[in-house]
Amino acid sequence: MPDTASTALTPLPPLSAQAERLIELGVHELAGMTADDLRAFAAENAGAADAEDNTLLAVHPGRVAASALAPLLQRDGKAGFVVVDMPDVDLFGPHALDLPDAPLYLVTGVDRGDRMANWSPEEALPALTAEGRTPLLLTEGIHFVLQQPAALERNRCFMTIGSRLRKAGGALDSRTPAIWISNGSGRDGRERRNAPKVGWCWWGNRHTWLGFASGTGRRPQ
Repeated sequence: MPDTASTALTPLPPLSAQAERLIELGVHELAGMTADDLRAFAAENAGAADAEDNTLLAVHPGRVAASALAPLLQRDGKAGFVVVDMPDVDLFGPHALDLPDAPLYLVTGVDRGDRMANWSPEEALPALTAEGRTPLLLTEGIHFVLQQPAALERNRCFMTIGSRLRKAGGALDSRTPAIWISNGSGRDGRERRNAPKVGWCWWGNRHTWLGFASGTGRRPQ
């Protein structure tokens, strides 16, 4: 499997700027919080975040779902969307990771995971675990792109395999969520060409243009 070099990305903005970005988009209202809640959390955690590499401010998926966040994504003046064959997107929850029991939390050491392009999720997960990293949730991946739009580019998109769907019988659904850019083909519609797209890939399949976004930890713990 090729180890594709990562495209250089600027660091995520300071937490105060991330809070203002979410407020600008109305995420606090979607999550049933006030703007001051976001600003206070950012201020309280600013010092610790400054000492960490690439820290992301995230809203708990229980407070705002992926389907509500996806339309806030923007690229070339086009809003993000969820593929039509993923109507159950909000049922994909945290799998094999500990999520803070708090409305707001931090994800440290966020990385797009370009070096794992052309790996399957089945191959990437144990490798990330061995490195002490955990894959991002779908909602965290959307937050990542909201704060750093350049994280989504042609041939450099990513999967968010921290979110999985457990079926009624207990087995995991073989679909794994990902965020990439629509080509405007098929059911996406030509009008959505170049729009940010939330979709899915099979657990055992490889894609040369999809890495695996991950982080080093989540706080509070």
